[in-house]
Amino acid sequence: MEIVPFIPTPEDVPASPTSDVGHYEQFSPARKRFRHSLDSITMIDSTRSSPAPSQDSSSEPRRDNRYYFSDGSCILQVGNTLFNVHRSRLSQDASSFTTLFTLPQGDIPEEGTSDERPIVLQGDTPDEFRNFLWSLYALPHDIMMARSSQMDLNRLVDVAKVANKYSFRSTESWALDAIQKYIEKKPSPLFSPVSPGLHFSLNPPASSLPDSKAQISRLIRLAQTCGHQRLLDTMVSLLRQLMSTSLHYSYLAMTLADELDLRELRGLAYLEVLQRAVFYSVRDRDGETLVGGEIQETPDGFERLVVSPMQQHRLLSGHFRLCKIWEKLRGAPLTFEHSPSCGTNWNQHACTQNWVDFWKERTRADGLLSLDSANVLGRLTFILKEFERWGSVTYMHQDCKVVAKRAIHEKIKSIQESLPDYFYEGGEYLSCTK
Repeated sequence: MEIVPFIPTPEDVPASPTSDVGHYEQFSPARKRFRHSLDSITMIDSTRSSPAPSQDSSSEPRRDNRYYFSDGSCILQVGNTLFNVHRSRLSQDASSFTTLFTLPQGDIPEEGTSDERPIVLQGDTPDEFRNFLWSLYALPHDIMMARSSQMDLNRLVDVAKVANKYSFRSTESWALDAIQKYIEKKPSPLFSPVSPGLHFSLNPPASSLPDSKAQISRLIRLAQTCGHQRLLDTMVSLLRQLMSTSLHYSYLAMTLADELDLRELRGLAYLEVLQRAVFYSVRDRDGETLVGGEIQETPDGFERLVVSPMQQHRLLSGHFRLCKIWEKLRGAPLTFEHSPSCGTNWNQHACTQNWVDFWKERTRADGLLSLDSANVLGRLTFILKEFERWGSVTYMHQDCKVVAKRAIHEKIKSIQESLPDYFYEGGEYLSCTK
């Protein structure tokens, strides 16, 4: 299959950075409301009409072995599982259940008082809700275990997710903080082969990649949904490390960044894919439908990554914009202010000419030209290293050398900070085409 280069025109570029953000299914519904009907009080999603996790309606609901108490006062149905728990536990922490229990029932029999008329909760699995109930009934010993190295990370993720959904704020905060402390332990238990619950590896075998990616996605979505910035930053940092080990993680980072609008991760992920892979759209030229995220190795040793049409558009647009930036940098050396001492006791013209000669020579060096023209950061880093070795030149003032070096550092930092804009309309793209 032949690859045809694509150079976008302004008409080809998306109208705004947020044109397709939110296109993917979210980890947890953004807002919930209770709906009171004759048959049940059901937690529904006010922003999404897709059904809850599939349930086998042909099977009869079964009582949970652990959380169906004989003295319970509220019967809940999650999937095909019945839980009989205490209203006092569900009403604590100013949760959504507090409001639910105060809704007028009228003349109809009160729901939640029998197996035939349970309160039906949608959007959770029995395992998730069972883990959440653990947090309401846990004994001190159980709580201590949740803070130890033997903690069940899967359970705490479920606790935080369900607690967030039903507004158990202190429970949610406790679970998220426990997850954060667990992840930050040194050495990180996430990279230990004996850690329970979730597990990651800096060099994972191919068979473990699907599980590892799902685990990372779940934690990042959890942090984003709950607004826990510290956990989100930690997980994004972890994913950035993993991006260099496998293109699977780069694709995951690119997709999550688009879905959750993670600006910093978006720029790095798109750049990583741009530099490492030959990418194809899910709709290729031959009309074959490909699977997004699929990776194959090409005969020449490159990795072939299947991306969505929008991701392909952004990758190609980013390549074009970065190449334009490099053309501008190559033709005009970075400017800087000469030090005051250069103007008084030094030949400022000679100082400037030396800098221009250095820039022209190094931008044509074989080491720099071996890097892709869109690898602007790599090329600027090469120039910086060359400049640091350029200490024997007589005709550039020493103070000006310090200022010039700072100018290179600042340009690298500026491009790094604006990197996400290269894969969207705007940013440096506007200035580089003028």
